[in-house]
Amino acid sequence: MTYQYRPKGVCSSQITFDIDDEGRLHNLQFRGGCNGNTQGLSRLVEGMDAREVCRRLRGVRCGMRTSSCPDQLSCAIEQALQE
Repeated sequence: MTYQYRPKGVCSSQITFDIDDEGRLHNLQFRGGCNGNTQGLSRLVEGMDAREVCRRLRGVRCGMRTSSCPDQLSCAIEQALQE
């Protein structure tokens, strides 16, 4: 299933991803944000267990901000898994 999330407090404006029937993350895309970082993150988490990605990325900060694109991805995954 494909999910879309509007991140809060970061440079990216949208996160889109799929979670398959086995709970694995696929096709992660960010709109906006630091292009190299978001592409790298997308490649690193491809095929990983969504819950594990959420656990690893929760709380990552970007500079003085209280969140980051990885932290917002963990929020997006958490919300998707509750649906």
